[in-house]
Amino acid sequence: MTEPHKQPLKGRGELRTQPPPTRSHETALAAEPSAQPQNAANANRPPLRIGIRIPPCDRADRVVETVRHADSLGFDDAWFPDSQLLWRDVFTTLTAAALGTERIGLGTAVTNLATRHPAVVASAARSVAELAPGRFKLGLGVGNSSVGPVGLRQTTSAEMREGLGLLRALLNGEEWEFEGKVRSRLRDPGAGVPLHLAASGPRNLRLAGEIADGVILLSGISPATLATATARVREGAETAGRAADAIPLTVSSFCAVTDDVAAEARLLKPICASIAQNGGASFLALAGIDVDVPAHVEGIYPDLVHAEDWPRAVEICSAWISDENALRFAEEFCLFGTPARIAERLQALHTEGVTGVLLQHVGSYDPPTQLIEAIGEAVLPALSPSHHGKADAR
Repeated sequence: MTEPHKQPLKGRGELRTQPPPTRSHETALAAEPSAQPQNAANANRPPLRIGIRIPPCDRADRVVETVRHADSLGFDDAWFPDSQLLWRDVFTTLTAAALGTERIGLGTAVTNLATRHPAVVASAARSVAELAPGRFKLGLGVGNSSVGPVGLRQTTSAEMREGLGLLRALLNGEEWEFEGKVRSRLRDPGAGVPLHLAASGPRNLRLAGEIADGVILLSGISPATLATATARVREGAETAGRAADAIPLTVSSFCAVTDDVAAEARLLKPICASIAQNGGASFLALAGIDVDVPAHVEGIYPDLVHAEDWPRAVEICSAWISDENALRFAEEFCLFGTPARIAERLQALHTEGVTGVLLQHVGSYDPPTQLIEAIGEAVLPALSPSHHGKADAR
Protein backbone atom coordinates (compact mmCIF):
# COMPACT_ATOMS: atom_id res chain seq x y z
CA MET A 1 0.00 0.00 0.00
CA THR A 2 1.23 3.49 -0.82
CA GLU A 3 2.85 5.34 2.06
CA PRO A 4 0.28 7.90 3.25
CA HIS A 5 0.89 11.62 3.46
CA LYS A 6 1.24 12.63 7.09
CA GLN A 7 0.03 16.20 7.07
CA PRO A 8 -3.67 16.79 7.86
CA LEU A 9 -5.75 18.99 5.64
CA LYS A 10 -6.33 22.19 7.57
CA GLY A 11 -7.67 24.43 4.86
CA ARG A 12 -8.68 24.75 1.28
CA GLY A 13 -6.72 25.23 -1.92
CA GLU A 14 -6.65 26.84 -5.38
CA LEU A 15 -5.56 25.36 -8.69
CA ARG A 16 -6.01 25.32 -12.49
CA THR A 17 -5.35 23.35 -15.69
CA GLN A 18 -4.70 23.13 -19.38
CA PRO A 19 -5.09 20.07 -21.61
CA PRO A 20 -2.54 18.68 -24.03
CA PRO A 21 -2.72 20.41 -27.41
CA THR A 22 -5.41 19.21 -29.80
CA ARG A 23 -6.03 21.77 -32.52
CA SER A 24 -4.50 25.17 -31.89
CA HIS A 25 -4.19 28.56 -33.52
CA GLU A 26 -0.58 29.16 -34.53
CA THR A 27 -0.23 32.86 -34.97
CA ALA A 28 0.73 34.35 -38.28
CA LEU A 29 3.41 36.32 -36.49
CA ALA A 30 5.20 33.13 -35.45
CA ALA A 31 5.41 32.10 -39.09
CA GLU A 32 7.54 35.10 -40.02
CA PRO A 33 11.27 34.49 -39.35
CA SER A 34 11.92 38.20 -38.80
CA ALA A 35 9.30 38.30 -36.08
CA GLN A 36 10.51 35.28 -34.11
CA PRO A 37 11.36 35.92 -30.42
CA GLN A 38 15.05 36.35 -29.73
CA ASN A 39 14.90 33.89 -26.81
CA ALA A 40 15.48 30.40 -28.20
CA ALA A 41 13.21 28.91 -25.55
CA ASN A 42 10.31 30.98 -26.84
CA ALA A 43 10.64 29.34 -30.24
CA ASN A 44 9.60 26.03 -28.64
CA ARG A 45 6.50 27.51 -27.04
CA PRO A 46 3.24 25.66 -27.83
CA PRO A 47 0.83 27.40 -30.21
CA LEU A 48 -1.64 29.89 -28.77
CA ARG A 49 -4.86 28.28 -27.52
CA ILE A 50 -8.07 30.30 -27.78
CA GLY A 51 -10.58 29.62 -25.03
CA ILE A 52 -14.01 31.03 -24.21
CA ARG A 53 -15.72 31.41 -20.82
CA ILE A 54 -19.22 29.91 -20.84
CA PRO A 55 -21.23 30.39 -17.63
CA PRO A 56 -23.55 27.47 -16.73
CA CYS A 57 -26.47 29.91 -16.87
CA ASP A 58 -29.04 27.48 -18.27
CA ARG A 59 -29.90 23.79 -18.35
CA ALA A 60 -26.83 21.70 -19.08
CA ASP A 61 -28.17 20.44 -22.42
CA ARG A 62 -28.70 24.02 -23.62
CA VAL A 63 -25.24 25.10 -22.45
CA VAL A 64 -23.76 22.20 -24.43
CA GLU A 65 -25.24 23.67 -27.59
CA THR A 66 -23.16 26.80 -26.95
CA VAL A 67 -20.07 24.63 -26.42
CA ARG A 68 -20.71 22.82 -29.71
CA HIS A 69 -21.07 26.15 -31.47
CA ALA A 70 -17.69 27.28 -30.13
CA ASP A 71 -16.19 23.94 -31.13
CA SER A 72 -17.54 24.23 -34.68
CA LEU A 73 -15.96 27.66 -35.09
CA GLY A 74 -12.52 26.46 -34.00
CA PHE A 75 -12.16 27.42 -30.33
CA ASP A 76 -9.64 25.28 -28.48
CA ASP A 77 -11.15 25.41 -24.99
CA ALA A 78 -14.45 26.03 -23.20
CA TRP A 79 -14.07 27.17 -19.58
CA PHE A 80 -16.90 27.07 -17.03
CA PRO A 81 -17.01 29.22 -13.88
CA ASP A 82 -18.33 27.77 -10.63
CA SER A 83 -20.52 29.61 -8.13
CA GLN A 84 -23.22 27.53 -6.50
CA LEU A 85 -25.79 30.31 -6.07
CA LEU A 86 -25.26 31.99 -9.44
CA TRP A 87 -25.22 29.09 -11.90
CA ARG A 88 -26.06 25.42 -12.44
CA ASP A 89 -23.60 22.94 -11.02
CA VAL A 90 -20.33 23.15 -12.93
CA PHE A 91 -19.51 19.43 -12.88
CA THR A 92 -22.99 18.50 -14.09
CA THR A 93 -22.49 20.93 -16.98
CA LEU A 94 -19.01 19.56 -17.68
CA THR A 95 -20.35 16.01 -17.77
CA ALA A 96 -22.93 16.97 -20.38
CA ALA A 97 -20.28 18.86 -22.38
CA ALA A 98 -17.89 15.90 -22.22
CA LEU A 99 -20.57 13.56 -23.57
CA GLY A 100 -21.73 16.07 -26.17
CA THR A 101 -18.36 16.94 -27.75
CA GLU A 102 -15.25 15.12 -28.96
CA ARG A 103 -12.50 17.68 -29.59
CA ILE A 104 -12.74 20.93 -27.64
CA GLY A 105 -10.92 21.21 -24.31
CA LEU A 106 -13.10 21.54 -21.21
CA GLY A 107 -12.25 23.07 -17.86
CA THR A 108 -13.34 24.83 -14.69
CA ALA A 109 -12.49 28.54 -14.52
CA VAL A 110 -12.65 28.30 -11.69
CA THR A 111 -13.96 26.05 -8.95
CA ASN A 112 -12.62 26.18 -5.38
CA LEU A 113 -11.69 24.15 -2.30
CA ALA A 114 -13.74 26.12 0.21
CA THR A 115 -17.35 25.37 -0.71
CA ARG A 116 -16.23 22.00 -2.13
CA HIS A 117 -14.08 19.68 -0.02
CA PRO A 118 -10.89 18.72 -1.90
CA ALA A 119 -11.83 15.03 -1.82
CA VAL A 120 -15.14 15.88 -3.48
CA VAL A 121 -13.32 17.93 -6.13
CA ALA A 122 -10.89 15.05 -6.79
CA SER A 123 -13.76 12.63 -7.35
CA ALA A 124 -15.64 15.05 -9.60
CA ALA A 125 -12.51 15.85 -11.63
CA ARG A 126 -11.75 12.15 -12.11
CA SER A 127 -15.33 11.51 -13.19
CA VAL A 128 -15.27 14.21 -15.88
CA ALA A 129 -11.74 13.42 -17.05
CA GLU A 130 -12.58 9.80 -17.84
CA LEU A 131 -15.44 11.01 -20.07
CA ALA A 132 -13.15 13.42 -21.95
CA PRO A 133 -9.69 11.80 -22.04
CA GLY A 134 -6.93 14.35 -22.48
CA ARG A 135 -9.43 17.23 -22.72
CA PHE A 136 -10.27 18.14 -19.14
CA LYS A 137 -8.64 20.97 -17.18
CA LEU A 138 -9.19 21.38 -13.44
CA GLY A 139 -8.95 25.04 -12.53
CA LEU A 140 -9.31 26.34 -8.99
CA GLY A 141 -9.21 29.75 -7.38
CA VAL A 142 -9.60 31.48 -4.03
CA GLY A 143 -13.40 31.35 -4.06
CA ASN A 144 -14.63 34.87 -4.81
CA SER A 145 -18.33 34.68 -5.72
CA SER A 146 -18.62 31.17 -4.26
CA VAL A 147 -17.46 31.98 -0.75
CA GLY A 148 -18.74 35.53 -0.30
CA PRO A 149 -22.49 34.88 -0.60
CA VAL A 150 -22.34 32.10 2.01
CA GLY A 151 -20.17 33.90 4.53
CA LEU A 152 -16.92 31.99 3.98
CA ARG A 153 -13.48 33.49 3.49
CA GLN A 154 -11.21 33.18 0.50
CA THR A 155 -8.49 30.52 0.41
CA THR A 156 -5.03 31.48 1.67
CA SER A 157 -1.78 30.67 -0.13
CA ALA A 158 -0.84 28.13 2.53
CA GLU A 159 -4.19 26.39 2.15
CA MET A 160 -3.82 26.34 -1.62
CA ARG A 161 -0.40 24.70 -1.33
CA GLU A 162 -1.82 21.96 0.87
CA GLY A 163 -4.95 21.59 -1.24
CA LEU A 164 -2.92 21.12 -4.39
CA GLY A 165 -0.84 18.46 -2.67
CA LEU A 166 -3.99 16.66 -1.54
CA LEU A 167 -5.55 16.72 -4.99
CA ARG A 168 -2.39 15.37 -6.63
CA ALA A 169 -2.16 12.57 -4.08
CA LEU A 170 -5.75 11.43 -4.50
CA LEU A 171 -5.70 11.67 -8.30
CA ASN A 172 -2.49 9.61 -8.30
CA GLY A 173 -4.10 6.89 -6.15
CA GLU A 174 -2.09 7.70 -3.04
CA GLU A 175 -3.36 7.68 0.52
CA TRP A 176 -3.93 10.90 2.44
CA GLU A 177 -4.19 11.32 6.18
CA PHE A 178 -7.20 13.56 6.87
CA GLU A 179 -7.19 15.69 10.02
CA GLY A 180 -4.45 13.48 11.42
CA LYS A 181 -7.02 10.74 12.01
CA VAL A 182 -8.16 8.85 8.91
CA ARG A 183 -6.12 7.47 6.03
CA SER A 184 -8.10 7.27 2.80
CA ARG A 185 -7.57 7.05 -0.94
CA LEU A 186 -9.63 7.60 -4.10
CA ARG A 187 -10.85 4.38 -5.69
CA ASP A 188 -10.29 4.28 -9.49
CA PRO A 189 -8.14 7.44 -9.46
CA GLY A 190 -7.62 9.65 -12.48
CA ALA A 191 -3.96 10.53 -12.79
CA GLY A 192 -2.95 12.94 -15.52
CA VAL A 193 -5.41 15.75 -14.78
CA PRO A 194 -3.34 18.96 -15.10
CA LEU A 195 -3.80 21.40 -12.22
CA HIS A 196 -3.56 25.10 -13.03
CA LEU A 197 -3.57 27.84 -10.45
CA ALA A 198 -5.54 31.03 -11.06
CA ALA A 199 -3.65 33.92 -9.52
CA SER A 200 -3.31 37.70 -9.45
CA GLY A 201 -1.37 38.54 -6.27
CA PRO A 202 2.41 38.03 -5.93
CA ARG A 203 2.18 35.16 -3.42
CA ASN A 204 -0.16 33.04 -5.49
CA LEU A 205 1.70 33.84 -8.70
CA ARG A 206 4.94 32.60 -7.13
CA LEU A 207 3.12 29.55 -5.75
CA ALA A 208 1.76 28.77 -9.21
CA GLY A 209 5.22 28.94 -10.72
CA GLU A 210 6.52 26.69 -7.97
CA ILE A 211 3.98 23.85 -7.93
CA ALA A 212 1.18 24.16 -10.52
CA ASP A 213 1.02 22.57 -13.97
CA GLY A 214 0.10 25.95 -15.42
CA VAL A 215 -1.07 29.43 -14.50
CA ILE A 216 -4.20 31.43 -15.21
CA LEU A 217 -3.13 35.08 -15.12
CA LEU A 218 -5.85 37.40 -13.86
CA SER A 219 -3.85 40.56 -14.61
CA GLY A 220 -5.42 41.32 -18.00
CA ILE A 221 -3.33 41.90 -21.12
CA SER A 222 -1.69 45.19 -20.12
CA PRO A 223 2.02 44.80 -20.98
CA ALA A 224 3.10 46.32 -17.64
CA THR A 225 0.93 44.13 -15.42
CA LEU A 226 1.52 41.06 -17.57
CA ALA A 227 5.29 41.49 -17.27
CA THR A 228 5.01 41.88 -13.51
CA ALA A 229 2.81 38.81 -13.17
CA THR A 230 5.00 36.57 -15.32
CA ALA A 231 8.08 37.71 -13.41
CA ARG A 232 6.50 36.47 -10.16
CA VAL A 233 5.67 33.13 -11.81
CA ARG A 234 9.26 32.89 -12.99
CA GLU A 235 10.52 33.52 -9.46
CA GLY A 236 8.40 30.66 -8.14
CA ALA A 237 9.61 28.33 -10.87
CA GLU A 238 13.26 29.18 -10.16
CA THR A 239 12.73 28.50 -6.46
CA ALA A 240 11.52 25.01 -7.30
CA GLY A 241 14.20 24.41 -9.93
CA ARG A 242 11.63 24.31 -12.71
CA ALA A 243 11.91 25.64 -16.25
CA ALA A 244 9.66 28.71 -16.29
CA ASP A 245 9.32 28.64 -20.09
CA ALA A 246 7.72 25.19 -19.87
CA ILE A 247 4.85 26.38 -17.65
CA PRO A 248 1.69 27.16 -19.67
CA LEU A 249 0.42 30.71 -19.17
CA THR A 250 -3.24 31.43 -19.87
CA VAL A 251 -4.41 35.05 -19.70
CA SER A 252 -8.01 35.87 -18.81
CA SER A 253 -9.36 38.90 -20.65
CA PHE A 254 -12.70 40.58 -21.30
CA CYS A 255 -13.26 40.81 -25.03
CA ALA A 256 -15.60 42.56 -27.47
CA VAL A 257 -15.39 42.79 -31.25
CA THR A 258 -16.50 46.33 -32.05
CA ASP A 259 -15.86 49.41 -34.18
CA ASP A 260 -16.94 51.64 -31.28
CA VAL A 261 -14.68 50.81 -28.35
CA ALA A 262 -15.79 53.85 -26.34
CA ALA A 263 -19.44 52.76 -26.35
CA GLU A 264 -18.68 49.15 -25.43
CA ALA A 265 -16.13 50.22 -22.81
CA ARG A 266 -18.83 51.84 -20.66
CA LEU A 267 -20.10 48.34 -19.87
CA LEU A 268 -16.79 47.60 -18.15
CA LYS A 269 -17.31 50.13 -15.34
CA PRO A 270 -18.39 47.52 -12.74
CA ILE A 271 -15.37 45.36 -13.64
CA CYS A 272 -13.00 48.30 -13.31
CA ALA A 273 -14.61 49.35 -10.02
CA SER A 274 -14.31 45.83 -8.62
CA ILE A 275 -10.59 45.70 -9.40
CA ALA A 276 -10.04 49.02 -7.63
CA GLN A 277 -12.19 47.85 -4.72
CA ASN A 278 -10.19 44.64 -4.25
CA GLY A 279 -6.63 45.91 -4.09
CA GLY A 280 -5.96 46.46 -7.78
CA ALA A 281 -5.83 50.26 -7.77
CA SER A 282 -2.06 50.22 -8.28
CA PHE A 283 -2.46 48.12 -11.45
CA LEU A 284 -5.06 50.50 -12.80
CA ALA A 285 -2.78 53.45 -12.01
CA LEU A 286 -0.18 52.02 -14.39
CA ALA A 287 -2.63 52.84 -17.18
CA GLY A 288 -3.41 56.28 -15.80
CA ILE A 289 -6.66 55.13 -14.17
CA ASP A 290 -6.73 56.74 -10.73
CA VAL A 291 -9.96 55.84 -8.94
CA ASP A 292 -11.13 55.45 -5.35
CA VAL A 293 -14.06 53.05 -4.97
CA PRO A 294 -15.69 52.50 -1.55
CA ALA A 295 -15.28 49.11 0.11
CA HIS A 296 -19.01 48.47 -0.14
CA VAL A 297 -21.31 49.60 -2.94
CA GLU A 298 -25.03 49.63 -2.25
CA GLY A 299 -27.71 48.61 -4.73
CA ILE A 300 -25.84 45.86 -6.63
CA TYR A 301 -26.53 42.14 -6.17
CA PRO A 302 -24.70 39.84 -5.72
CA ASP A 303 -21.50 41.76 -6.43
CA LEU A 304 -19.97 44.18 -8.95
CA VAL A 305 -18.62 41.54 -11.33
CA HIS A 306 -21.78 39.39 -11.37
CA ALA A 307 -24.47 42.06 -11.07
CA GLU A 308 -27.91 40.78 -12.06
CA ASP A 309 -28.95 44.24 -13.25
CA TRP A 310 -25.92 45.24 -15.32
CA PRO A 311 -27.23 48.58 -16.65
CA ARG A 312 -27.98 49.60 -13.06
CA ALA A 313 -24.49 48.53 -11.98
CA VAL A 314 -22.95 50.61 -14.78
CA GLU A 315 -24.99 53.61 -13.67
CA ILE A 316 -23.95 53.25 -10.03
CA CYS A 317 -20.28 52.73 -10.83
CA SER A 318 -20.26 55.84 -13.01
CA ALA A 319 -19.92 57.78 -9.74
CA TRP A 320 -16.29 56.58 -9.54
CA ILE A 321 -15.43 55.30 -13.03
CA SER A 322 -15.65 57.93 -15.76
CA ASP A 323 -16.21 57.14 -19.44
CA GLU A 324 -12.58 58.08 -20.04
CA ASN A 325 -11.36 55.67 -17.36
CA ALA A 326 -13.54 52.89 -18.78
CA LEU A 327 -12.07 53.49 -22.23
CA ARG A 328 -8.52 53.37 -20.88
CA PHE A 329 -9.32 50.15 -19.07
CA ALA A 330 -10.74 48.57 -22.24
CA GLU A 331 -7.76 49.62 -24.36
CA GLU A 332 -5.06 48.69 -21.85
CA PHE A 333 -6.34 45.60 -20.04
CA CYS A 334 -8.94 44.07 -22.39
CA LEU A 335 -9.30 42.82 -25.96
CA PHE A 336 -11.74 45.39 -27.31
CA GLY A 337 -11.65 46.52 -30.94
CA THR A 338 -11.88 45.39 -34.54
CA PRO A 339 -11.07 41.80 -35.54
CA ALA A 340 -7.75 42.94 -36.98
CA ARG A 341 -6.82 44.77 -33.78
CA ILE A 342 -7.74 41.81 -31.58
CA ALA A 343 -5.79 39.41 -33.78
CA GLU A 344 -2.78 41.72 -33.63
CA ARG A 345 -2.88 41.84 -29.83
CA LEU A 346 -3.27 38.08 -29.59
CA GLN A 347 -0.20 37.67 -31.75
CA ALA A 348 1.72 40.02 -29.47
CA LEU A 349 0.66 38.06 -26.39
CA HIS A 350 1.94 34.86 -27.96
CA THR A 351 5.27 36.49 -28.73
CA GLU A 352 5.51 37.62 -25.10
CA GLY A 353 5.21 34.03 -23.83
CA VAL A 354 1.46 33.56 -23.37
CA THR A 355 0.29 30.10 -24.44
CA GLY A 356 -3.47 30.57 -24.07
CA VAL A 357 -6.22 33.14 -23.64
CA LEU A 358 -9.55 32.84 -21.84
CA LEU A 359 -11.95 35.29 -23.46
CA GLN A 360 -14.90 36.63 -21.45
CA HIS A 361 -17.97 38.55 -22.47
CA VAL A 362 -19.49 41.15 -20.16
CA GLY A 363 -22.28 39.47 -18.23
CA SER A 364 -22.90 36.31 -16.26
CA TYR A 365 -26.41 35.12 -17.02
CA ASP A 366 -26.47 34.75 -20.80
CA PRO A 367 -24.33 32.62 -23.14
CA PRO A 368 -21.50 34.39 -25.01
CA THR A 369 -23.02 33.56 -28.39
CA GLN A 370 -22.25 36.92 -30.00
CA LEU A 371 -18.61 36.85 -28.87
CA ILE A 372 -18.19 33.25 -30.01
CA GLU A 373 -19.46 34.09 -33.48
CA ALA A 374 -17.49 37.34 -33.80
CA ILE A 375 -14.20 35.73 -32.74
CA GLY A 376 -14.81 32.48 -34.57
CA GLU A 377 -15.79 34.06 -37.87
CA ALA A 378 -13.49 37.10 -38.00
CA VAL A 379 -10.54 36.66 -35.62
CA LEU A 380 -9.58 32.97 -35.67
CA PRO A 381 -9.16 32.93 -39.48
CA ALA A 382 -6.80 35.92 -39.12
CA LEU A 383 -4.68 33.95 -36.65
CA SER A 384 -4.49 30.87 -38.82
CA PRO A 385 -5.26 30.74 -42.56
CA SER A 386 -6.37 27.12 -42.14
CA HIS A 387 -9.47 28.35 -40.33
CA HIS A 388 -10.85 30.22 -43.34
CA GLY A 389 -14.17 28.79 -44.35
CA LYS A 390 -14.61 26.51 -41.34
CA ALA A 391 -17.75 28.28 -40.16
CA ASP A 392 -19.32 28.03 -43.63
CA ALA A 393 -18.27 24.42 -44.00
CA ARG A 394 -20.09 23.50 -40.81
